Amino acid sequence: MISSMVFLGDFGMQEIVFVLIIVLLLFGGKKIPELMKGLGSGVKEFKNATKDDKSVPNKPVSTDPIAPTSPLTPPPSPQEDDRA
Repeated sequence: MISSMVFLGDFGMQEIVFVLIIVLLLFGGKKIPELMKGLGSGVKEFKNATKDDKSVPNKPVSTDPIAPTSPLTPPPSPQEDDRA
């Protein structure tokens, strides 16, 4: 519990209550539940996406050797054509 509150620094209970009151005044009593609902649905969607990603196994890499292709030869330069 304490490690999760390290980012708060030296904030006490009075400061936290003060911030919550300011948030309540800014957004109003009706808007806060809507914001929390949106936040909850976003977290739920993120969890479902990560769960779906784990259910699809990674395709194993093929270890079959690839047949070598013939090396590419560069086209003759125009200077060589003039000499021939």
